Amino acid sequence: MIRILFVCHGNICRSTMAQCIMQKLVDDEGMYDDFKIDSAATSKEEIGNRIYPPALRELKAHSIPYIEHRARQITSDEYDDWDHIIVMDENNLRNIHRIIKDKDHKVTKLNRNDIADPWYSSDFETTFEELYTGCTRLLDRCKSFHREKDE
Repeated sequence: MIRILFVCHGNICRSTMAQCIMQKLVDDEGMYDDFKIDSAATSKEEIGNRIYPPALRELKAHSIPYIEHRARQITSDEYDDWDHIIVMDENNLRNIHRIIKDKDHKVTKLNRNDIADPWYSSDFETTFEELYTGCTRLLDRCKSFHREKDE
């Protein structure tokens, strides 16, 4: 099983959108039993809150099913639970390293460039496109690694 945790600042926009997108991509490939996908925040600001309504609207506009979700913060003791911890930008990268020690180099950015926080930009469409592209590439890498491991 490949275990992926998406992380952003508040866990109500980008990381939750990425979780939903990745789950849809995995389901469409018939690989739902091969992945565990979740999301979390680096901050405590939004703990317990649902996905931000404009983020939910963007997912619905692209026929991406919404996963029932409440924002939570990543904890240091869950590091070993994940194969990949995927962050959205340099700020998330700095913040996550304050929470966990990345001894196995599991923490990476989804895309080479930062994915802007739509909470501030209000550009949920661009965020969706960047997340979708990044999740598609991530799934391709995971499938390739999975095939190599089986050979």
